[in-house]
Amino acid sequence: MPLTGKQMLKKFLNAGWIIDRINGSHHVLVKGEKSVTIPVHNKDLHKGLEQRLLKEGGFK
Repeated sequence: MPLTGKQMLKKFLNAGWIIDRINGSHHVLVKGEKSVTIPVHNKDLHKGLEQRLLKEGGFK
């Protein structure tokens, strides 16, 4: 089941990532030297984006 941007954001925050800034509906999170941008729209993330975010976050 695909994750929404809001669910992905919660997953990253629970893993210790910190919100650096918010530009519109895009949340930029940082942890050490890494940074990721999570789009928080009212729909599911596309499969490729979801997989990339999970890989960059260290969840896979």
